[in-house]
Amino acid sequence: MKLTFALTLSMAMGASAFAPSMTTKTSTSLNAEVLTRFDRLKKNYKGPRMETSAEGIDFSYEDFEKAVAETSYSFNRNDIVKGNVVQYDNGGAIVDIGAKASAFLPVQESSLFLQQGASIENTVELDQEMDFQIISEEDENGQLLVSVRRIQYRQAWEKVLAMQVEDEVFEAEVVAVNRGGAICLVDGLRAFLPGSHLTGQLPTEDLIGQKLSLKFLEVNQDDNKLVVSNRRAVVEQQMSDLSRGDIVPGVIKALKPYGAFVDVGGMSGLLHISQISYDRIEDLEKVLQPGQQVKCMIIDHDKVNGRIALSTKTLEPEPGDMLRDSAKVFELAEETAKKYHERMEAERKAREEAAKDIVMGLGDSLDDLTSGDSEDPLADVSDNLDSLLS
Repeated sequence: MKLTFALTLSMAMGASAFAPSMTTKTSTSLNAEVLTRFDRLKKNYKGPRMETSAEGIDFSYEDFEKAVAETSYSFNRNDIVKGNVVQYDNGGAIVDIGAKASAFLPVQESSLFLQQGASIENTVELDQEMDFQIISEEDENGQLLVSVRRIQYRQAWEKVLAMQVEDEVFEAEVVAVNRGGAICLVDGLRAFLPGSHLTGQLPTEDLIGQKLSLKFLEVNQDDNKLVVSNRRAVVEQQMSDLSRGDIVPGVIKALKPYGAFVDVGGMSGLLHISQISYDRIEDLEKVLQPGQQVKCMIIDHDKVNGRIALSTKTLEPEPGDMLRDSAKVFELAEETAKKYHERMEAERKAREEAAKDIVMGLGDSLDDLTSGDSEDPLADVSDNLDSLLS
């Protein structure tokens, strides 16, 4: 009996000993849940404290927190918003767009084309108002990611598509080269320039930094593909200044059984074997050689496709001079061409006069036939037919 009473008393004392500790923990847990983030920071702050007074202020912290909570911030991904760069931070920039928290602009989103090693300080300026595109949802701190590059990318494609419709010549800078050609920057977009469409140069490092005249060969926004041509731009510019009968310098690029291909300022001209000399050519290689400097007369051109037909026989002072002394032909090219044009003009006038005489002669013959005094030239024929049939 005494043992049972002692055990009961011991258990009661043990329970009462643990009860205060459990109550304290529960109370601490409840207090921690009630504290806001600001209250916790304030409680843990160990620095100097400033005495503040709420006198003269017609709202409290609670009122301010309620006003912030009730304010609507309708920012969605891909929205375009106005903002100001307020600070450089962590390899990017802090941007005030009027949200609960400032937005962050990563350096890779700060410009459409960033040079190697470029920093955020070189791409955006502080206190500069710009358009920004929201590219993320809010994180746990309410911060958004924004981009300038994506706005510039869209604007660049809109301009490129308009340029393609106009089909005009434009200039762009070469920023890189590779084995196949060069890379040009067209309004921030990278465009490929094939080596075969580069006029008068090779795609070497010396080309970097140069501005070239270009035209579009292929524009495909869906595949993010731009292909340009320097040769097409040069040909168009030069073709606009060329006319039939002009004397142009060139370089023999290749020989074929039917003639020679001549490079004329980046354009490919055909010097047909029948247009080289008035004399018959048995062996073309004895007359012309690849790499040889020549002068030719333009006898025809196709401005749309950039093709020209050339002649040297029109520059021969005497028939066969191209076979005997081609250097003399090229030296006297302008003088001979002038004489050729004068001869062609004289022949044209002679043909016009001959045609005029023919027309006048036909007119006189018709007048004779329709004269009232003349008899019917078929009358005798009719009488003869009547006598045969009678």
